[in-house]
Amino acid sequence: MKRNFWIVIGLSIALLSSAIPLLAHHAIAAEFDTNKPIKFSGSVKSVDWMNPHIYINIEAKDESGKTVVYSVEGGPPNALFRQGWRPDSLKVGDKVEVSGVRAKKAESNRIGQAQITMPDGRIFARGAAEQ
Repeated sequence: MKRNFWIVIGLSIALLSSAIPLLAHHAIAAEFDTNKPIKFSGSVKSVDWMNPHIYINIEAKDESGKTVVYSVEGGPPNALFRQGWRPDSLKVGDKVEVSGVRAKKAESNRIGQAQITMPDGRIFARGAAEQ
């Protein structure tokens, strides 16, 4: 009986340990406000292709007409790679349309759950909820 108890405990610990990496990924609501949608057009300033998410910096005009560089969070590189995208798929100067949600912090220019649409209609960096 004691042996079965320790086997169950050991298996439980192993199962819980394997699930810990899944907990490391944050929910979209941790950083972004899904009640603050945003859409804008702009040009690509840079692309940071890195784990756990890529970031595309896009220069656009804000609501007041001021030039702003938004940092748009995309999907994980591996998922984008499997969809046929590469680090050089978006180039500096490319014109794009973005829809997503703003960061919770009012002073932040981060955009999450983003969908970036190329002029030819291809969709790049679909938001985490759509991956």
